Amino acid sequence: MSTDKELATLVKAVINNEARYVSQYPYCGAFQPPPESGLAPSHNDWADGVTVNPPVNNQTVFECKYELDSLCGFLKLSRSYYQATKDASFMNSNWFAAVDQIFNVIWEQSQSSFDEDYNLVSFYNWTGGNGALSPAVNNVGNGEPRLYSGLVGTHHRPSDDLSTFAFLVPANAMLSVELTNLAEVLEATKQAKNISQLARNYSTTIKNAIWETTIVNNIFAYETNGFGGRYVMDDANVPSLLSLPYLGFLNKTHPAYVATRNLLLSRKNPYFAAGKNFSGIGGPHVDAWNPWPMSQISAIFGTDDDEDITRSLYLIANNTQGLGLIHESISIYDGSYTRPWFAWANSYFAEMLLDLAQRKPHLIFKDGKPYTPGQ
Repeated sequence: MSTDKELATLVKAVINNEARYVSQYPYCGAFQPPPESGLAPSHNDWADGVTVNPPVNNQTVFECKYELDSLCGFLKLSRSYYQATKDASFMNSNWFAAVDQIFNVIWEQSQSSFDEDYNLVSFYNWTGGNGALSPAVNNVGNGEPRLYSGLVGTHHRPSDDLSTFAFLVPANAMLSVELTNLAEVLEATKQAKNISQLARNYSTTIKNAIWETTIVNNIFAYETNGFGGRYVMDDANVPSLLSLPYLGFLNKTHPAYVATRNLLLSRKNPYFAAGKNFSGIGGPHVDAWNPWPMSQISAIFGTDDDEDITRSLYLIANNTQGLGLIHESISIYDGSYTRPWFAWANSYFAEMLLDLAQRKPHLIFKDGKPYTPGQ
């Protein structure tokens, strides 16, 4: 974006469009084409029979599953654009309205399920049934009960699957990082000092809650509920526990990350699976015996060990079934796969290679010289 003005313009347009959607429907994560495109809205069979509260307009919204990481993604794209271009013109009233909505969601979804008199506290719910293909969120769309801990709840994981416990730790880690980044961008551009301080306050609260409420014996939980419940597992979809260094939440050498990583890449993680030709972490979105190459990409971001990195690189490269592209998931039994190419995983793989080009150039270049961006 720093060298290609047309690309920067495209990304800025994406930010503007996302800001419009987030400001209107902050709990939704998939939208119809914008009116300016001239493209007609499409029908989503998976949303049939789903009731969402607050209600949505299906001419604007494609699906309204609430995933906390969707809001983090908007913040990440915004600050990445500014960091690359130093262009703050996207920070218009539309963008600030979206940021305000994100803060509303943070406050609402950090509250306990019940107030002191056991009245249900519900700002958003999502039900299936009535012929819906997607499974219903339990407790009439409100999810598993939670108790305030400083973390922010979510109904769905980055994979689209239902959360077991509301407080998804890696999504909160990503949120904490991006709120700090938001504050830094606002301060650099001398805008909205009150929003900057609010972002820092929430970031600190969330970060402290992660360190104080989710770790036992140096192991991060994937999800918690504020009552002491912990689900120790990981899912390949990012944000994940394995991707915490990639997210910028901690250093890959931190003892808690090292211990958690060792557990996640073993039988102690219910969604780790190993076969003759491929191994890794998967998730319930496909099944427990189809790990995702995406998890091996996260593993590379999470280590400086040359042997570990090389092993993961070859696992990925040797399991494209001759297509040269990254699949969604791969069977540990026969090498069959879901999705012959998966845009998210391919983009993530490319990002990882660019990281190695600077961090570990001797592993991928014959001359061993670091790659200089822009060359």
